[in-house]
Amino acid sequence: MRDDGIDRREFLRRGALAGASVGLLPLAAGAALAAEEPRVRRERTLGRTALRVSDIGFGSSSLAGDVALVQHALERGIRYFDTAESYQGGRSEETIGRALVGSREHVILASKVGSEADSSRMALMKSLDGSLRRLHTDRIDVYFNHAVNDVARLKNPEWPEFVSRAKAAGKLRFTGMSGHGGRLVECLDYALDQSLVDVILVGFNFGQDPAFFQRFTASLDFVAVQPDLPRVLRKAREKGVGVVAMKTLRGAKLNDMRPFETGGATFAQAAFRWVFATGLVDALVVSMNGRVQVDEYLGASGWQAPTRADEKLLERYQARNGATQCRYGCGDCGSACPAGVPISDVLRTRMYAEDYGDLALARSEYAALGAGAEACLACPHQACAQACPHGLAIPELTRRAQRAIT
Repeated sequence: MRDDGIDRREFLRRGALAGASVGLLPLAAGAALAAEEPRVRRERTLGRTALRVSDIGFGSSSLAGDVALVQHALERGIRYFDTAESYQGGRSEETIGRALVGSREHVILASKVGSEADSSRMALMKSLDGSLRRLHTDRIDVYFNHAVNDVARLKNPEWPEFVSRAKAAGKLRFTGMSGHGGRLVECLDYALDQSLVDVILVGFNFGQDPAFFQRFTASLDFVAVQPDLPRVLRKAREKGVGVVAMKTLRGAKLNDMRPFETGGATFAQAAFRWVFATGLVDALVVSMNGRVQVDEYLGASGWQAPTRADEKLLERYQARNGATQCRYGCGDCGSACPAGVPISDVLRTRMYAEDYGDLALARSEYAALGAGAEACLACPHQACAQACPHGLAIPELTRRAQRAIT
């Protein structure tokens, strides 16, 4: 497979398999090709690492024992598997480890650890060894500092010392940071400027596109305030740092879009194609919870441009769900709460609980915040009410999070 894409004939052939709008192909051709099995149709080199990854990777935040699902993804050509020591209390790593026995040389494994500002190299090595044991492997290809939203975590001198020792021991090959919080851009700028990362994993979706919102909210002032994430992603690419996108479904609330998905195209595929069309990422990872979902998601593999039906699907999703979804990397609400509630992080846990339907993940992430949203239940002033430049009803959403998760 080639990094520089596909010719027109191959693009159209793959379009039929991807379930693109029927207007893109003669109906007969689309029907004839629809019976072919979905599979990965494009691989990319992950920045300067030389690692070859499938353009759509297997996310495993909800994985807890389904070995057959991982093997199905592998059979469909997925070669990039993303996990973390915290996912499902380690069961995600254990499941992937069991599923990939005998296939280790054919896949790229990524895992994560939360390295804090005071984490020691010994503690980090212990975490890495635990992940290696659960994954049944002697090395991890990309090891991320997980969910970074504070530059102090990146300034910890123990992290680069740990990385140096782990690389020398052959336990990890490349390192990076993941993030999707309000201070994401600040953290990415620091990591890139200090040459701390080989790969970044970031929340990125059509919610980062000012032009998308201006098409139907042109009269509202808040469209002028947008995250600076695309600039940082361009910087990463200029520096040869691999870029992987996550949170590409903007909340993953899929079922309420089914009535509007016509011609075989789905909202998920439209969202993935938007990400690929930006040219800012090498690949994306998405949580896969069943074989049907794996096959649907792979319908977008190989695409580098949207279909005619995509824009309407994305606009419909925004109209139905945009009032609850944060823009990753925005952070304008960060200092709005006198009680210190970490607003954007709390709203992310609400997303896990209500949209993902994964209460276990929501509770785990909520507990890790330390400061939750209990103060929101009896807040007398609601100083955050006008803090969101995109119009989110912060007081209502933080109270929903607190009630749903605790």
